[in-house]
Amino acid sequence: MIFTGAGKTLNTDCPEVLIVGAGPAGLTAATYLARFRRRVLVADGGAPRACWIPVSHNMPGFPQGITGDAILKRMTEQAQEYGAVIEAGRIESLTCDGDGFIARLNRREVRVRAVLLATGVIDHRPDLPGVERAIERSLVRICPICDGYEAIDKAVAVVGDDDKGVREAAFLRTYSDRVTLIHTGPVEALTEQAEMARLGIELICAPIDNVRLEGDRATALSWGGTFRAFDLVYSALGTSPNVELAQALGARRDDDGRLTVDAHQMTSVDGLYAAGDVVRGLNQIAVATAEAAVAATAIHNALREADGWTVG
Repeated sequence: MIFTGAGKTLNTDCPEVLIVGAGPAGLTAATYLARFRRRVLVADGGAPRACWIPVSHNMPGFPQGITGDAILKRMTEQAQEYGAVIEAGRIESLTCDGDGFIARLNRREVRVRAVLLATGVIDHRPDLPGVERAIERSLVRICPICDGYEAIDKAVAVVGDDDKGVREAAFLRTYSDRVTLIHTGPVEALTEQAEMARLGIELICAPIDNVRLEGDRATALSWGGTFRAFDLVYSALGTSPNVELAQALGARRDDDGRLTVDAHQMTSVDGLYAAGDVVRGLNQIAVATAEAAVAATAIHNALREADGWTVG
């Protein structure tokens, strides 16, 4: 494929760099690398976490807010403007091959010199009927750092099954004095009940049986046949990082299962980089894009050095 854009001509038939994931981190890295005049292939596995964002008021440069779909659309258009190729499909396998890698995508082998994993995490959503629709309507939320501001003075429920729920409820006390933790796990998993009492957080230990959406409120049936109405429900059930490809290559991971990287976002496997939620716990678009910029620049410089460009 010959691409002409922004006054440049690029041959993208033989990619140099594979980016796995088409969320904010992957698309940012694609734009940087394409502007570095690298041949870039992005494997789009579909439905990144960002597409769940109804409206973000936490995205720099958009004071009126922007939807997750709009963020991804803009970033996709920008990467493609400079020649990045985005292909729908999941990487089936990834192996080291000399100084590079071989990836299997859509029943063919793709040989590249470097790989960036922007594979993100999977949210552990509450087992509630209609939870996807509730997330779309901002009634069930997954990131108090992103949108805790919108919870000011509202009735907020946090669903958790361990002390992570306590910590999230405590964080939301910054915004409201009406915070309830609905603990669905074993009682012994809660070790910070005294701190909850000190902060004035109500504790309910019971499974949630049903959720009824009424207008702009979420009503959870969870104990004693009694309905309780909340303005917002936050899930504090954690995430699982998508690290299978890196794990197969022997890449090191942190205690929480996420990938360990150096100051240039490279994993313990030479030439394998990672950025975004798969790397650290602060699941923020601003963090993911910054890490992707660091990784893309490091990849470009490493390839330049390998090609004998030792100056500049």
